[in-house]
Amino acid sequence: MADRHWAIIVHGGARTIAPDRIVANRNGCAAAAAAGAAILERGGGAVEAARVAVCMLEDDPTFNAGRGSVANAAGEIEMDAGIMDGETLAIGAVAAVHRLHNPVEAAAEMLDQVPVLLVGKGAEAFARSRGLPVASKPLRPVPAEAAGHDTVGCVAFDRAGHLAAATSTGGLAGTLSGRVGDAPLPGGGFYADDAIGAVSLSGDGEAIARMLVGARVMRAMEDMPAPEAVRAIRAPLQRLGAEAGVIAIDARGRIGLDHNSDHFAVAFASADRELVAITHSDEWTGE
Repeated sequence: MADRHWAIIVHGGARTIAPDRIVANRNGCAAAAAAGAAILERGGGAVEAARVAVCMLEDDPTFNAGRGSVANAAGEIEMDAGIMDGETLAIGAVAAVHRLHNPVEAAAEMLDQVPVLLVGKGAEAFARSRGLPVASKPLRPVPAEAAGHDTVGCVAFDRAGHLAAATSTGGLAGTLSGRVGDAPLPGGGFYADDAIGAVSLSGDGEAIARMLVGARVMRAMEDMPAPEAVRAIRAPLQRLGAEAGVIAIDARGRIGLDHNSDHFAVAFASADRELVAITHSDEWTGE
């Protein structure tokens, strides 16, 4: 499919969506997927498509990432993000940042660096050194009543057959200061390998990290297509009584998604499929 096919899927979080927020979630995911799809359609790379799509989700206060991030127990924002290039296996991630409107941008700048993950002030200093905007004061969290969803993410497959995955999150409302969830942890909240596929997850971060749920889906994609491999999240989540959702694209560009939460805001498109935005897997018709 390389040189012909491309595909992209984004998610805005796995949890319950209030009825009056359904449209905002669909529209936000659709806009992010459309931005990434435009890059892939004109021959752009998977990493760029994933970065741009996640930036748009971070800029949309509907979602708990970037400008929509929630407050921890200290009343502060602490954001995490990670991105991976399936061609080179390069990883970039930042965690516990307070002053970056788009943490995924800083994570993307890490792709050509030796460290995989930078945290807090070190991550912000690195972002500043790369010319990224860093606010003079910590960003303000959204009001509790306006808090959106969990981790956002994107998986992209470009015309050259390369894959990328990216995630970003505003963390858990009321959590301990310094908490880092699964979003910036490769094999937990994201992973990409051109030889296998790519994944991005959302949900109970501690459960995803403990069970390496992202790695389990990657392992499943070694033997089955993405629409089937995504079911690998079910057993570990059931064991821990946890909720999560996963999006995936395999090495042939086939899209998959699964979740055990009430809702999962998702949008996807491909070279042979018009953009679709959904909020539950019941609306998914497969490939």
